[in-house]
Amino acid sequence: MTEPHAAQPFTAPSIVVGIDGSRTATHAAVWAIDEALGRDLPLRLVAVSETADPGRARKALSEAADAVAATGSGVAVQTTTVLTADDPVHALLEASRAAVMLCVGGVGLKHFDTDRVGSDGRADTANALVASAHCPVAVVRGPDRPGGWVVVEVDGTPDSGAVLQYAVEEARLRRAPLRVLGTWQSDGTSAGEAEHLVRAQLDRRLEQWHHRYPDLDVVPVAVHGSGLGYLTEHAAAIQLVVIGCHNTEAVDELLGLRHTDYSVLVIDPQRLL
Repeated sequence: MTEPHAAQPFTAPSIVVGIDGSRTATHAAVWAIDEALGRDLPLRLVAVSETADPGRARKALSEAADAVAATGSGVAVQTTTVLTADDPVHALLEASRAAVMLCVGGVGLKHFDTDRVGSDGRADTANALVASAHCPVAVVRGPDRPGGWVVVEVDGTPDSGAVLQYAVEEARLRRAPLRVLGTWQSDGTSAGEAEHLVRAQLDRRLEQWHHRYPDLDVVPVAVHGSGLGYLTEHAAAIQLVVIGCHNTEAVDELLGLRHTDYSVLVIDPQRLL
């Protein structure tokens, strides 16, 4: 591991990971390897040094960097470590200015707790990062799940196409099956007709991706009601959910879940590098 650098302005594009000593922060660092390698970017691990115990942050950085180095991907990822005395959330938001993605652990967030919101700060801290980060934010809950699905829900919003494109990129990067959801409601139309209509809309949305990436394992899924119900039913098969930040209610629910292992990647198409 390289010796941690003091905090400096972040200017070069990178994949940034918040390190707080928790197990899921280390999972986030390892999860981010594919992002860095797939995009030919360095990995930047950022930790906050507490005045009372500065050695704790150094130890957390060292352990996370060692975990990255020990991952048998066959290709070494360029990794740098950064130690800062800044406010943790502010430090990550500043790092996100030049980041292509910001990754944090979804359980623990010991040094990223905040007294400003919530009972324990975990989901609320993730929400704060999602709301203000200058790049996509991945909330990683556990070890990577090779072969698990990448899931995205598309709707009629203007940002939906960009979110779908990002989900396609993630599925290809992780060599994962992609499940694309469209929802329908009971509004007087027969169930069969409503489902058929949604499936046809999904097929049209996916046509360009079938042509561009014929080897992509992508399945359109028409869901009655809420996409969250589908995620709950199939949680064991999912490794990553990609969602647009415009869907604030669903983002809040996904980040607040405590008993699921899949990770969540929140995209704001207006902030993509």
